[in-house]
Amino acid sequence: MAIDLGDYEDGAHFDGDYDEALAKLQKRLSHIQTAHIVHRRRAVILFEGWDAAGKGGVIKRLTGEWDPRYFEVWPISAPTDEEKAHHFLWRFWRRLPAQHSIAVFDRSWYGRVLVERVEGFASEAEWKRGYAEINDFEKQQAGTATTLVKVFLHVTQETQDKRLRDRLEHPWKRWKTGLEDYRNRAKRADYLDAMHDMFRETDTKTAPWIVIDGNDKKAARIAALTAIADRLEQHVPMEAPPLDPEVEKAARKALG
Repeated sequence: MAIDLGDYEDGAHFDGDYDEALAKLQKRLSHIQTAHIVHRRRAVILFEGWDAAGKGGVIKRLTGEWDPRYFEVWPISAPTDEEKAHHFLWRFWRRLPAQHSIAVFDRSWYGRVLVERVEGFASEAEWKRGYAEINDFEKQQAGTATTLVKVFLHVTQETQDKRLRDRLEHPWKRWKTGLEDYRNRAKRADYLDAMHDMFRETDTKTAPWIVIDGNDKKAARIAALTAIADRLEQHVPMEAPPLDPEVEKAARKALG
């Protein structure tokens, strides 16, 4: 069934104890990271969505209980001159995780068929070709036992405007906003067209999209973390690692 962003605009509040649910999810995610470490699996989690949709807040809570040695968060902005001199996927190949690690992308290679399409940074031939190139790239990652989790956070124009206004009015949030937020806002219809094309062309069995209603921050965080945990657990053994007999013998001798 085709993804329609209009289906993700209810903004229902989280029904339950948010702090308790978050703590439970973060413990679960901590075990999932440990499973990736001990079983030498890799994963890529990417986030796309509107400006002020809450991507940073989800990422902060996703990684809150993770061992920092085994994950990396990559905030993706405009490509550098060096990166522009290569194929658009080159800079992402360089950021893929090693075995036992998880890479988190705050925006991703989907910029080719979203911002680069809408803002004219890529030609029509380039962004249309991008769908097949992205699908091939993601199949290659799956072929090397990399779990791909693609999360899109959706908010209505009303919710986005409220959050952008909040960033202007609070001094310690002003760094989060810039001119590009308002250039993008003015082209919402164009971005919606690009997003629906993106879902149609790249929502695959290998790498399906997870769309989250981001209009209520707490509900969105719980929904996103739950969906991420569910998908990661499908691709890594979740049994606790056995205790090494030699380590146990030495420990019992030392500790009594």
